[in-house]
Amino acid sequence: MRLSIYPPDHGSPSPPLAGALASAAMASYLLPALAFYSNTMRRLLGVENRIASHRGVALTFDDGPHAQGTPAVLDTLRARDTQATFFLVGEQVLRNPTVAAEIAAAGHAIGLHCHRHRNLLRLAPWQVREDVTRAQAAIEDATGVSPALYRPPYGILNASALRLARQAGRRTLLWSDWGRDWRARATPESIAALVTDDVGDGSIVLLHDADDYSAPGSWRRTALALPRVLDVLAERGLETVLP
Repeated sequence: MRLSIYPPDHGSPSPPLAGALASAAMASYLLPALAFYSNTMRRLLGVENRIASHRGVALTFDDGPHAQGTPAVLDTLRARDTQATFFLVGEQVLRNPTVAAEIAAAGHAIGLHCHRHRNLLRLAPWQVREDVTRAQAAIEDATGVSPALYRPPYGILNASALRLARQAGRRTLLWSDWGRDWRARATPESIAALVTDDVGDGSIVLLHDADDYSAPGSWRRTALALPRVLDVLAERGLETVLP
């Protein structure tokens, strides 16, 4: 069973399964991270990867805000009168607070991604709590919004992250369709094709408006792919919604 939704070419690879399960204590700590790939366990753990109403398509963007990538995406969304959800990284919010504020001012939904983009399986519970707390503070200070959604880096969860999200009343939201736009070999055409291949009512689409944790310049390909994605959704009569 995979530990990570992302393949090894996205950031640091996950530790081997054998090493992760080296002790009973560690196995207990990691169990939710392994189990959420099961639809049944995902429901039991309160993790979502589709829109509950099964109506419309939710566009989501991870890893921002970015000084160039986020404004490029915002321009397209504004021109198409489309709303999206941005899962923000605390350290990037501190670098680009004005851009974060622009996301909120445009009426887009804001989610909490992390403060530093790290694999949660490598963090102790206290480190997870510190990361989430710092991210929340940075996002709230810059946007005036308390995030109601949570998505962990790489889509990898552990018991601490799930517990913190529940305590804060946040929904944990993953995705059903993605463009794999972080890769160096991705093109606007490949991104749009991957996103729209199986997209339909209830889909949650993952894209990235930043390249701080991806291939350099990857945000440019995402920005170019976005109009193509929106064209296909319109052709299929699919409405964009907030999750």
